[in-house]
Amino acid sequence: MSFLEGRCACGAVRYRLVSPPMFVHCCHCLDCQRQTGSAFVLNAIIETDRIELLSGEPEPVRVPADSGRPHDIYRCSVCQTAMWSDYGGRPKLRFVRVGTLENPSALKPDVHIFTRSKQPWVQLPPEVPAFEVYYDTKKLWPPESLKRREAILGPPK
Repeated sequence: MSFLEGRCACGAVRYRLVSPPMFVHCCHCLDCQRQTGSAFVLNAIIETDRIELLSGEPEPVRVPADSGRPHDIYRCSVCQTAMWSDYGGRPKLRFVRVGTLENPSALKPDVHIFTRSKQPWVQLPPEVPAFEVYYDTKKLWPPESLKRREAILGPPK
C-alpha cells in the first residue's frame, strides 16, 4: 500500500497513515449523524502510533455520546475539521475520518453498523455486511487485524 495522506480543510493539519487501517466502519448511528451533519460517517480504525503527523496538532473536543462512554473528536484548531476520534477512552486507537484523506475513495467500508437508525433513502450494497447495531469483531475482522487490535487493547470481548 502506498501511504495514505490526509488533511483538514485549511491544510494546517496534515497526516499520513503508515499502514493500512485494521478495519473500516460506516456508522449510521444517531450520534454520528448529529456530529457530522450527515447520514453516516466512514471511519478507518488504526493504531494511534500509525498516524504520522506531518503538520499541525489536532485538539481533542469531548462530545456527549448516547453510550455514555467518553468520545473525543480531534479537530484542527484553525478550521475545526474533525480528523479522527477516540471512542471510549482508548488512546492507542483512532477512528480516522476517511473523508479527510486526499483520496477518500482509497478506502471503502468493510461493514455498515447501527443500520437501525440509517436514513431510509440510503441504499446499502448487498456485498458489504450490515448490522442493526454492532457485530462480533472476532468473526468479521481479518486475522492480521485482530492481532494488531489485541496488541494494543487485549483480546476482543
